Amino acid sequence: MIVPGEPFMETIGPVRVEVIRNALVAAAEEMSLTIWRTSRSTVVREILDYSTAVFDSRGQNIAQSARIPVHLNSMSACLETLLSAHFPLDGWQDGDIVITNDPYSGGQHLPDIMTFRPVFAGETRIGFVGTLCHHVDVGGGAAGSYYAGAREIFQEGIRIPPLKLAERGVVNEAILKMVLANVRQPDETGGDLQAQIAALGIGVAAVQRIIHRYGTADLMQAMQAILEGSERMMRAAIATLPDQTAHFVELVDDDGQTEGPIRLSVQIARQGDGIVINFDGSSPQVQGPVNNTRAMTCSAVYYAVLAALGAEIPANSGCYRPITVRVPPGSVVDAQFPAPVTGRMVVNHRIATAVFGALAQLIPARIPAAYYAISYVYALATVEASGRRRVYFDIEVGGWGGHAGGDGASALSCGLHNNTNAPIEMVEARYPVTFTHYGLIPDSGGDGQHRGGLGLTRAFRLDADNGSLSTNFERFRHPPYGLAGGKPGSLSRTTITRVDGTCVSLASKVSGIAMQRGDVLTIETSGGGGWGDPAERAEAARSRDLAEGYVTR
Repeated sequence: MIVPGEPFMETIGPVRVEVIRNALVAAAEEMSLTIWRTSRSTVVREILDYSTAVFDSRGQNIAQSARIPVHLNSMSACLETLLSAHFPLDGWQDGDIVITNDPYSGGQHLPDIMTFRPVFAGETRIGFVGTLCHHVDVGGGAAGSYYAGAREIFQEGIRIPPLKLAERGVVNEAILKMVLANVRQPDETGGDLQAQIAALGIGVAAVQRIIHRYGTADLMQAMQAILEGSERMMRAAIATLPDQTAHFVELVDDDGQTEGPIRLSVQIARQGDGIVINFDGSSPQVQGPVNNTRAMTCSAVYYAVLAALGAEIPANSGCYRPITVRVPPGSVVDAQFPAPVTGRMVVNHRIATAVFGALAQLIPARIPAAYYAISYVYALATVEASGRRRVYFDIEVGGWGGHAGGDGASALSCGLHNNTNAPIEMVEARYPVTFTHYGLIPDSGGDGQHRGGLGLTRAFRLDADNGSLSTNFERFRHPPYGLAGGKPGSLSRTTITRVDGTCVSLASKVSGIAMQRGDVLTIETSGGGGWGDPAERAEAARSRDLAEGYVTR
């Protein structure tokens, strides 16, 4: 998008800037399609838990695919760290690829492996292309690498420091062998890594086509103009906020090892055309693996602000510039090495809902009630007769909050993680499970003038002799909040019905739970909060809810 009436630069017109911006977005999408078509694991190919982007020579995000916001908002932080602390710009050669998954070198968590490759125009480095994939397993204390008992990052899997995976186009096979020797499904992890490498080549070729058509000078000027345009638009949106301070507190259930709760305190204040978001008063970093690094916290904040204010603003590093994030070092929102972080989405989603809760005090008509706010991650490990290990990894979602314009959506992935569902027919064909139930949960959405969306229930039977279950869930104690008088959504729940009929309730975050052939796992996710006074809900809407089974008598 271009801000009308404001020229970007004297030497390149706004129309050309917009054409180049869309061409760069198309390059990111080409990379995305390459990963989708060539990846091996269900978490990448079906759940679409991966991202691709194009960066300028300073590591700033210029264009991105329509994938995972929590990835895309932090990939530039990783690349900037690589350039400043590990691989200075003049050390990159054509065909080099750098790989890392280290949260303390700008990464996310160990299952998210990032790769970056430079783009050259002749001898000039123009920028970079990057990919990030969530890998089904990277080792550690539990299948799927979500080990609820982790107390330091060394227990969470193989940690890849920033390394050159390829130099001048030649892949270092020793690095790949080292990684694959430490994971439970090397065929799928290796296939997904090759998909990332292939996508980088597609991205380089796509950007070089833009250079060939428009020239190096125009592309570099357009990159600067794209960032400046998004910054101006974000500043204009922020300037419309009331000149007052808002404060909100969210409580996370626990870290899986202690009782909790974990406090997330956020204060928002507009300062001219900028906004300051302060997390002073949040809990110290915790023992269990739900901590966030600063990069992760900033990613959730950027998502929340952009979702609330910037529907028409192109997402890139420029629109983050007016947002100042202050986090206490050593807190759960700025954990220090070697704190475990694999389950970081437990806190990360709630950072977003805390920011939304504060913004609701400033722009109440624009902010919905709380959504389910957790990536319901679970992994089931089994062993085939041949000795081959299998890891069924999946992510569930819940209900969105009601809003001033209507009811919340039911069982729909929120914008922060933006995953899709893995078809149960495909899962049954690949793994020793049979689904016994999959549907919406009546009465799970919070009541209100506009009802919260419904959570879902998903149940499957284990068809292998035995298995080991890990979960990274939330909302067992603190439901999604309602707004403007609306009621909260439902709580989550997980149970195992043993083959003898015994029903066992599980905690939200567990690892190593034994399952036997015939046991049935049932997952129930939260519905969204309601918006507005329930007394104001139209009778026609209540009748429709009853007729369609969204509520019961």
